[in-house]
Amino acid sequence: MDALLGWRAEFPILDTCTYLVSHSLGAMPRRTETYLSQFAREWGTRGVRAWHEGWWEIGRVTGDILAPTIGAAPGTISMHQNATVAQAIVASCFSYDGPRRRIVVQDLDFPSNHYLFHGFERYGAEVVTVPSDDAVRGRMDRVVDAIDERTALVNLSLVLFRSAHLQDVAPAIEKAHRVGARVVLDLYQAAGAVPVEVTALGADFAVGGSVKWLCGGPGAGYLYVRPDLMSTLRPAAVGWAGHAEPFQFTPGPVAYAEGLERFQSGTPNVPALYSARAGYEIVAEIGVPAIRKKSLRLTRRLMDAAEQRGWRLAMPTDDHERGASVIIDVPDGAAVTQALIAREVIVDYRPGAGIRIAPHFYNTETEIDHAVDVMQDIVGEREG
Repeated sequence: MDALLGWRAEFPILDTCTYLVSHSLGAMPRRTETYLSQFAREWGTRGVRAWHEGWWEIGRVTGDILAPTIGAAPGTISMHQNATVAQAIVASCFSYDGPRRRIVVQDLDFPSNHYLFHGFERYGAEVVTVPSDDAVRGRMDRVVDAIDERTALVNLSLVLFRSAHLQDVAPAIEKAHRVGARVVLDLYQAAGAVPVEVTALGADFAVGGSVKWLCGGPGAGYLYVRPDLMSTLRPAAVGWAGHAEPFQFTPGPVAYAEGLERFQSGTPNVPALYSARAGYEIVAEIGVPAIRKKSLRLTRRLMDAAEQRGWRLAMPTDDHERGASVIIDVPDGAAVTQALIAREVIVDYRPGAGIRIAPHFYNTETEIDHAVDVMQDIVGEREG
């Protein structure tokens, strides 16, 4: 008996299609509509008074709901518009005009990481990109070798977005701290699907968003900051909400708030935070260990079925090396993906990788088998 299937009724889209794309956009919980209606009522009936009746504190409240899912303490997570905004705040905490000016990234990191950090080159940063061998596995040994006394910041993706490679980031964190560098973890493809313990890992920062496995929808990125660093850092990317007394509207330069609030930018995205709360609560209620156990079972079933049909898996296959997505490379993968979607099997495709299929805790073995059967029909039709 799969106890997690009791959650299926909470996700309306499962009644209309085979939804296997939670690595891109998690299914919406029914309670999301309830929370968004609450926001609309508060705006409609309380107006500007709502800011002092819960809206101003909603970022910290939402962060605290998320905290156990990534192994963080209460009061360590601030909410932002997206992960890139959170990354920019992190990067702006450092100066790049001295000997410690390097930012270490991997070639398989999500493109936003590259675009953002290369933008800091105009302020003196030097971006060091660590290559992979096969566009599937990151080379953490090379990351460790790239970190030295010239390094200011190391960006580490816990799960790589194209290949779902689950990386062992502990050696890089240890090396970074040994030479005085800081580390930011990109948790976007990990949080809500694989166990994450930012405190135990000793991460200085962690960023991510709510769109994927957390089932929180768009518009709610998050930033974890290690507690002992909060009052020592001075982010340049700061807005009025990061001021010690924001409602005094004092001209600059900024007098930073104490602790977590100094990492705030501007007005919080209140409706997105109401939306994110629903997914965060459900993931926390289930617990990531239970989600991971089921994910390994469903994805193994999918991987075995793919290999039986001679389809190439563009991903690591050992359980300890893979996240929660399965990447299958077949001829004309983009066209096959569109044909799957047309037949109500919702997946996606990434160039240089393949078709990404992602069962979550609410999916069934029957849905896995159905997706494989439909895909086999489509591939056969195109070959025939």
